[in-house]
Amino acid sequence: MGSSLPSVAEQLLKDLQRTYLETKQIPDDLLIAKLRFVFGPCALQALDLVDQRSVTCVSSPSGRDAFQVLGGSGRLYTCFTSCHYCPCPAFSFSVLRRNESLMCKHLLAACLSQAMGLWQQEQVSDQQMTHILSGQTEAST
Repeated sequence: MGSSLPSVAEQLLKDLQRTYLETKQIPDDLLIAKLRFVFGPCALQALDLVDQRSVTCVSSPSGRDAFQVLGGSGRLYTCFTSCHYCPCPAFSFSVLRRNESLMCKHLLAACLSQAMGLWQQEQVSDQQMTHILSGQTEAST
C-alpha cells in the first residue's frame, strides 16, 4: 500500500493480509469491526465485492497492472491502488469533495483483494492497457 493512507489504515490492511495468509479465511469479527471503524460503512460492501469475486487485476506485457471492480450497478470501475483513486461518483463526492471517507467501496475492495490475494486475473495487450488507463474502455472489450 502507498503512503497516502493514514498509518492506522495501512496497519489494518497489513494485519488483514497476515491473518488471511495464515488462515485462508476472511478475518474474524474483531478485524471486521476494525475495518468498519476505519473505513466506515463501505467496509462490508467492499468485503461483499471481494467475496463475489468482483475484482480483476488486469495486466499487460509491459508490466502495467490495474484493478477493475464490478460495482453493484454492473458498471466496471478501474481503480488505482497505488494512488488511491476510483472514478466512481461516491469517491468524488464522499472522499474528494466531502472528505467523509478514506475510500469508496470499489477502491477498498481492490485494496482488500490485493491484501488477501483474491482477484481474477486478466491479461491484455499493451494497447488495450493504454485504453483502460486512459478511461476509454474496459479490459473485456
